[in-house]
Amino acid sequence: MSDAARTLYLVCYDICEPKRLQRVHRYLIGYKVGGQKSFFECWLTAAELCEVRDTLAGMLDLSHDRAHIFQLDPRMPRDLLGRATAPVTDVFLIV
Repeated sequence: MSDAARTLYLVCYDICEPKRLQRVHRYLIGYKVGGQKSFFECWLTAAELCEVRDTLAGMLDLSHDRAHIFQLDPRMPRDLLGRATAPVTDVFLIV
């Protein structure tokens, strides 16, 4: 699949219960190309975005937890401060 079919998203979450937090974290690790803790940069196709939304909706306690998915513009310059490094987006494989 070409990179043109993928869009950059920032997926952020705040989970109240530790077991649910670990489950969500492990799930999203498979999609991330950058980020830390509960903020992940993910290159997703339209189908993957739908899958991530549906899966997160099933994992979260919607009365206590929250998740945000923001579409980012990869053409915009990044401001990197301190020890921050740009995520590697050259070549990656999602298994």
